[in-house]
Amino acid sequence: MKLDDFDFDLPEALIATRPARPRTSARLLLAEGDAITDLQVRDLVDVFRAGDRLILNNTKVIPARLTGQRQRGAAVAKVEVTLLEPAPTGWRALAKPLRKVELAEVIRFSDQLSATVTAKTETDLTLAFNLTGDDFDAALNAAGAMPLPPYIAAKRAPDAQDRDDYQTVFARHSGAVAAPTASLHFDQPLLAALAAKGVQFSEVTLHVGAGTFLPVKVDDVTTHKMHAEWGEVTSEAAAAINATRAAGGRVIPVGTTALRLIETAGRSGQVQPWQGPTDIFIYPGFDFRITDALMTNFHLPKSTLMMLVSALMGQDRVKAIYDHAIRHGYRFFSYGDSSLLIPPAPD
Repeated sequence: MKLDDFDFDLPEALIATRPARPRTSARLLLAEGDAITDLQVRDLVDVFRAGDRLILNNTKVIPARLTGQRQRGAAVAKVEVTLLEPAPTGWRALAKPLRKVELAEVIRFSDQLSATVTAKTETDLTLAFNLTGDDFDAALNAAGAMPLPPYIAAKRAPDAQDRDDYQTVFARHSGAVAAPTASLHFDQPLLAALAAKGVQFSEVTLHVGAGTFLPVKVDDVTTHKMHAEWGEVTSEAAAAINATRAAGGRVIPVGTTALRLIETAGRSGQVQPWQGPTDIFIYPGFDFRITDALMTNFHLPKSTLMMLVSALMGQDRVKAIYDHAIRHGYRFFSYGDSSLLIPPAPD
């Protein structure tokens, strides 16, 4: 299974740098059986059934991009920092320029927020901030910017609109440095309409890390090592998912993060309460135990997410789906359009 098996040509013009407004006006490609139907996200009310259970990732994106100043004697030097994940002594972070940052020096991000460099490697550093808890959250919110994906950040800086656009309406638990982007298409009226139809919801938490954007660097994809991300499936969520399956309802994760988490917690065939890091890597040949369908955006060529959707739908089917999406001008990646992928029922 080679990396080139998951490659395709994507026109630059189809890469979205802003989302559709309103959220539910984004286009939706429904792939069920051999059919492909072009819809909008608001049409999910007609697609989902009473008894379906949507799995929502309630992680909350933190404003992880910071611009600070290093004091070098009488001189002041600028440094750009992107937080990656909590560490025992602070936060792991990327820094630019990393080479010039030294151990034990202090970086000031605002009058309220500063951090001391406590560790440094060839790729990142660890920062111990001067604040903790709610004080840290408030100062970070004031000083930081949303950590837009690299392919958007290369074209424009994050702005105030991204504070809303790059956050789901059900975000609750801070810790992600990238959004669960399939969930960005939902608003409260759509959630209410689905609930009125009898669609049920379970929330799980997977703090999406910057590793979600790391390229696959091996030719044999089966040797790729997946990055780990922290997640939790509560006992209530596990019981509800198992009850839906027992009643014959469909379990439909919204986004690859929610899918990876429930498949991690469901390796026994039943979802168990679960908490901890998961580095589950899903590629063709994977045995799905819990997932019946997946709502997801359109992904990067050669990415682990292309491998995941190919595992669910089959590589030939995904190729046809993506060919259709490109021909019909669907918008790709984090701020792009959506798809609902429903694989054939097992024999």
